[in-house]
Amino acid sequence: MRTLKLGMVGGGNGAFFGAAHRAAAAMTGRFSMVAGALSSDPVRARESGHDLGLAPERCYDDFETMAKREANHGGIDLVAVVTPNHLHAPACRAFLGAGINILCDKPLTATLDEALALQAAAEGNPSLFGVAYTNAGFDMVREARAMVAAGEIGTVRLVRVVFPQEWLATATEATGNKQAEWRTDPARSGAGSLGDIGTHAFHLAEFITGLTATALSAEVDTFVAGRRVDDNVTAKLRFDGGAKGLLWASQVAIGETNGLRIDVHGDKGSLGWTVEAANQLAFAPLGGRRMVIDRASHGTAFKGTMPPGHPQGFIEALARLYLDMADQIDARRDGRAPAADALLLPGIRDGVRGLRFVDAALRSGAEDGRWTDI
Repeated sequence: MRTLKLGMVGGGNGAFFGAAHRAAAAMTGRFSMVAGALSSDPVRARESGHDLGLAPERCYDDFETMAKREANHGGIDLVAVVTPNHLHAPACRAFLGAGINILCDKPLTATLDEALALQAAAEGNPSLFGVAYTNAGFDMVREARAMVAAGEIGTVRLVRVVFPQEWLATATEATGNKQAEWRTDPARSGAGSLGDIGTHAFHLAEFITGLTATALSAEVDTFVAGRRVDDNVTAKLRFDGGAKGLLWASQVAIGETNGLRIDVHGDKGSLGWTVEAANQLAFAPLGGRRMVIDRASHGTAFKGTMPPGHPQGFIEALARLYLDMADQIDARRDGRAPAADALLLPGIRDGVRGLRFVDAALRSGAEDGRWTDI
């Protein structure tokens, strides 16, 4: 397998997700980072590129220039877009125009209108387009999806997904925390907890169950005085086929760090998974023994970067998405179909679904929880 050339937009010095993406890509052994427009500040962009060992001529001041130059022969095979949300759409459009494959952080864009316009631009475009819903890269999340699809818990009846955090329980954005600053600025984020973590919870519910949420009734809150975006959301969900769901995403839940959890109940059994015990999946068949399936269990969907017995965490899950993208890129160039597992990489449709959820929740919340189509 040849080494693929990676570029990055955003994610320069001090940016957590840029470092996470670089570590994940490196872990696969399939990518070498060679280019970047790593900051909207040209000086910081060049400094970040220098610190990462990039050639000076491939440290770009802006993503438009980067897209044009990297479209030439010998340019990058994939660009990772890890900017604040409001820059996702223009950056992705630039690289779509250059015919370069894209892995964009979530949410796909800041608004639903931007997401729909980007989806239209991507239709018929030769570029592959992935969206980094990292939890879809966990082996046991994929195992849960496979078990639901195989009918091991029967027909899905109930879905409960929660994602509580505490890091914005006070006005953190007023303390100089750059991550909090842009995430609570509606011009840059589009929404608060809904876009930042609510979209993760929503995607996980649809990814594992294979169902489509058709409507919701939401209560959207802003608890911290003066904050301009939501910091807590509670929603009831209706799925096709009759299943019902509950979703709670909060960034003001004191005592919670990153408590993503999902439980799926069918008419023959149930499954439960939490990111805090990401290497295990709880399974309770009706009338049978409750059990815990781990990544070393026979038959699980282990194909990650770490062997069983070595815990899979956030970086490893993100690396799985990079592996999926690498497999799809190579398959296309070899003129063959990609492996089925590689097609589990979330795509632009999943990104649009996330913005449909955000938009519907905001509209429902503004009308006292009115049931709203997604």
